[in-house]
Amino acid sequence: MQQPMHQMDMSTGVIVANAEESQRAAFIRRTYLHLGGAILLFMGIEALLLKSGVSESFMAVLAGSRWMWLVVLGVFMLVSVVADRWARHPMSQGMQYAGLGLYAVAEALIFMPVIYMATRFAPDVLPNAALITLALVAGITFTAFTTRKNFSFLGPILGIGGIVALGVIVASVIFGFSLGLVFSGLMIIFAAGSILYTTSNIIHEYHTDQHVAAALSLFSSVGLMFWYVTQFLMSMAGDN
Repeated sequence: MQQPMHQMDMSTGVIVANAEESQRAAFIRRTYLHLGGAILLFMGIEALLLKSGVSESFMAVLAGSRWMWLVVLGVFMLVSVVADRWARHPMSQGMQYAGLGLYAVAEALIFMPVIYMATRFAPDVLPNAALITLALVAGITFTAFTTRKNFSFLGPILGIGGIVALGVIVASVIFGFSLGLVFSGLMIIFAAGSILYTTSNIIHEYHTDQHVAAALSLFSSVGLMFWYVTQFLMSMAGDN
């Protein structure tokens, strides 16, 4: 799973790093409240998909062709770009919320296979993955806010890493090999860098009225982390 590419749009607010303390605190509070709302929406949709049987049907579709996962991944990436652009709409707050909601739905859909497999074959994995992800995100966020360092230099590194990772994923589908424990571990490190970069970005690059777009950016990075922590734990459970 890959996260969307983010591009900054024109905005009427001031850069968060240059804003007054009260404005900066309000922006951060709104951003993380919207992040929490997106996560809750994701969880609600995922629960409905599992209980309704849609996840089983989806798994059957994926099992029908090894190329289907590439189609799903491609659609997800396209929808992610659209959602990100909507969330950055400078004039319409409704469009911004539509973008965040659309991305939460897309995340729930692409997470269906791994959530379904985890609940069926390794039910302890999901709560453990959630706790590990929460701990890692909290630590990285604390680092970004306390150091106040601009980690924008990670952008090109993450860009190249993302292209390499996508290439490996595509190759695994084409040639039918398993990505395994090592790949998941490397992607957890990649996701950690992404969270650090995104958190730094919302401070140094975003405007104070872009809290919805900031929440979407964080949501995509946190989702990436949760995906590969879950995969890592499932691989370990399989080895045992």
